[in-house]
Amino acid sequence: MRSYPTGPAGRAAALAAALAVALPLFAGAGPAVADDGRPDRDFTIEDPRITESSGLAASRAHPGVYWTHNDSDDGPYVYAVDSRTGKTLATLTMRGVGEPRDVEGISIGPDGDLYVGDIGDNLDGTWDHVWIYRFPEPKTLRDATVTAVQYDVTYADGARNAEALMVHPKTGRAYIASKNEDGGGLYEGPAKLTADSPNVFRRVGEVPWVTDGAFSPDGTRLVLRSYFSARAYAFENGRLGEDRSVAAPFQRQAESVTYTADGSALMFGSEGARSEVVRVETEGGPGSGSGSGSGEGSGSPSKGGDPGSADDADEGGSGDAALGAAVLVGAVAVWFALRRRRRRRG
Repeated sequence: MRSYPTGPAGRAAALAAALAVALPLFAGAGPAVADDGRPDRDFTIEDPRITESSGLAASRAHPGVYWTHNDSDDGPYVYAVDSRTGKTLATLTMRGVGEPRDVEGISIGPDGDLYVGDIGDNLDGTWDHVWIYRFPEPKTLRDATVTAVQYDVTYADGARNAEALMVHPKTGRAYIASKNEDGGGLYEGPAKLTADSPNVFRRVGEVPWVTDGAFSPDGTRLVLRSYFSARAYAFENGRLGEDRSVAAPFQRQAESVTYTADGSALMFGSEGARSEVVRVETEGGPGSGSGSGSGEGSGSPSKGGDPGSADDADEGGSGDAALGAAVLVGAVAVWFALRRRRRRRG
């Protein structure tokens, strides 16, 4: 569940909510599954139980399969969704953990384990600890109960809200990006998580408003997304480097992002019933994190040029840009109309 702060970011988040209302007036049906049945293309999550998909992780053991979960009020469940069909292939029930509060992120480590981040705090930092759950990715996709390890997480500078959990694909170190109206922080966990005592995460970088993030398969890039944009950061020795914009798709409620297993593209997801997952090509090609992640939508050839330049506006496809502009204009009009009505009543 979302809560929006006051101030400029609160107004932006409220505008995002207005966009969610206005979008159906402009948009048609969600993206269809690729006709050729190939994996890792645009797809729609068909499972009626998945209405608040808040995280994505590309399976390492099952090509074309993506792990996701609901936000809150669901239970200890993780779902395996086939990008070829949008159908759920397996529902995993985590055993050995408490009642999840606000599950916001999911990632896969170099050991093949799934890490699930129960790290949200809609009360903006009132919980003195949050949790990470960990279990091996199953070799066979079927409904099952899995035993998970639960890790307590605290922050060195006090409790805070977060929606992005990223496990480095080489070192196995966990990172969390906090979410704040004035900008969040990138927090680094200990070299190894322990179930015997709290795991203290320390701030190692500054980031904007973040709803999810993902490392490239080679670990040299970290992509962070928000409601309206995304950026790719160079990542070396556990620290953020140069950053560039990413051509993130326009979505009703931008919640999740992951790289494909081969690094050839980014997959962007959103919340809602039958939510869509959209593929955006990376510049570096399969297995590479050297590109910024900027590129074309599914099925489009990559463009050259600086991904941080003004050309980024066209990289999601002219149709998406036109749709986004139209919806934005409509939402802004609704926003100001509501303000005028409130003033008249006052």
